[in-house]
Amino acid sequence: MELGLRGRKALITGASKGIGRACAEVLAEEGCDVALVSRTAADLEKARAEIAGKHNVGVRVFALDLSDSRNVDKLAAESTDIDILVNNAGAIPGGNIDAITEERWRTAWDLKVFGYINMTRCFYAQMRERGHGVIVNILGAAGENPDFNYIAGSSGNASLMAFTRAMGGTSPRDNIRVVGINPGPVMTERLVTLTKTRARDTLGDETRWEELMNGHAFGRAAKPEEIAWMAAFVASDRSAYTTGNIITIDGGGSSRRSAL
Repeated sequence: MELGLRGRKALITGASKGIGRACAEVLAEEGCDVALVSRTAADLEKARAEIAGKHNVGVRVFALDLSDSRNVDKLAAESTDIDILVNNAGAIPGGNIDAITEERWRTAWDLKVFGYINMTRCFYAQMRERGHGVIVNILGAAGENPDFNYIAGSSGNASLMAFTRAMGGTSPRDNIRVVGINPGPVMTERLVTLTKTRARDTLGDETRWEELMNGHAFGRAAKPEEIAWMAAFVASDRSAYTTGNIITIDGGGSSRRSAL
């Protein structure tokens, strides 16, 4: 499907790896000029070279830590023409209430929760002034299915779900759309590393990690591009009446749990 995104400008955070990298790739393939943001300059340069080498689009990179709101302000000042913002930066550590200290909790939320809020605050204001724009928040399925052993992430994602709905419910008055995506397990480097550790601990052999994928729908986790394709679709005019919604992509996991 031609999404009609050619010539638009998209900014993606957490864009050097995983879902963010896939979003950058898909949006570039659709003809968007892309701005990639993450904390690691070397990873960004690699992503820039690969995307620019495959797609005839502009690619800018910004090595910034978005947990510092001053960097958010700097980024917004240098990116005043963004049509599509994909908030994706941040990984909240697992653990229950006893395992996650206040310091770890605050550090994780500064990047993901307050990072998304501050990015939205800055870029929404710019979009409102220009009279159009789309913000896509990549959240996490634990926000709708809270897990005691992922307490900080469950709480953070639930907060961002409420934030997305509150913003997206009123954004049409400014000709802006705000949409959220809740991925379930996604085959990123981080998931592979975690699964190898689990295989070592439970099976005594980290090379057997793929066996632990059998419990997922279709015997696998989602591919990063399966999340990215949805992000591109909801950012396009093909989905022009979608705002204030959270789209869950978890292989039916939420439905299976709710049926128990």
